[in-house]
Amino acid sequence: MLQVKRSAFFTVLAVSMWFSFQPAAQAAEELVVYSARIEKLLKPLVSAYEKETGTHIKLLAGKEGPLLERLKAEGAKTPADLLITVDAGNLWQAAQSGLLAKVDSKVLNENVPAHLRDPDGQWYGLSVRARTIVYNTKKVKPGELSTYEALGDTKWKGRLCLRSSKKVYNQSLVAMMIADLGEAKSEEIVKSWVKNLATAPYSDDENLLDAMAAGQCDVGIVNSYYYGRLKRKNPNVPMGIFWPNQNDRGVHVNVSGAGVTKHAKHHEAAVKFLEWLSSAEAQSLFADANLEFPVNPKVKPDPLVAAWGSFKQDSINVAEAGKLQAKAVMLMDRAGYK
Repeated sequence: MLQVKRSAFFTVLAVSMWFSFQPAAQAAEELVVYSARIEKLLKPLVSAYEKETGTHIKLLAGKEGPLLERLKAEGAKTPADLLITVDAGNLWQAAQSGLLAKVDSKVLNENVPAHLRDPDGQWYGLSVRARTIVYNTKKVKPGELSTYEALGDTKWKGRLCLRSSKKVYNQSLVAMMIADLGEAKSEEIVKSWVKNLATAPYSDDENLLDAMAAGQCDVGIVNSYYYGRLKRKNPNVPMGIFWPNQNDRGVHVNVSGAGVTKHAKHHEAAVKFLEWLSSAEAQSLFADANLEFPVNPKVKPDPLVAAWGSFKQDSINVAEAGKLQAKAVMLMDRAGYK
């Protein structure tokens, strides 16, 4: 009888110990993601991955600058396993600040083209956004357009709209021009743009497009997905999209992307999630949500985006946008681009 009681006691003890360790095991399956991408765009991806793998993902959304500063301040104590942010310039800054870990993944290297990822494997592009030319179809014919630099021609005097130089998207555009054309030539181009401005630069691309639709200017430079949002909302708006520099370097592209944090508590799980984000299964969800282009060349874009036609991309590594960002900012300041 004593033996039976003893056996029952140890059985209960073992079960109790098993249950007591479950929270720790579950905690190991939770990934913490710091994200500068709009939260509603990531929610469908997170839900799909959680359902498929059982891994719980905790999202902490915020602006890119404050998130980077938070990672710096937290250091080795950070709970973040993965950083998702927009613009290669921001990803480059995170890597240069020692916030990201090197990842050697055959899956990621196969899914993400070389010019859209960090050469050292610290971050990977996950969607492509083209910063391209848009125009008012009532006032401009596509045949009048050719290159970014041609927007400085005198025929566009008083007809050009630009977004503020304070935004990283334009800083990256000019940085890549410096990489392609050199600093002196790029400064000459930016000065010619400033001379052609119809009005002061706009705070964002949406305001720029609204101004163009209202006839305040005829041509401008925006991220392609802003144009897509406008056309989805109002298909009849008199606006067109144009892919410049198709006979030379190609369209300036940038990325939203991610990297595993240097002090990730769940490094392996973070890499798996990053690999999944680059997969065909996830790419449509990631890109289509914001009318961007999938970074994985095997995946087709949303039908609305595909209707704009294919184009040649500038193939210089987007990391140059980060390396030359400081020079770009100073150049724009010298050129009087506010």
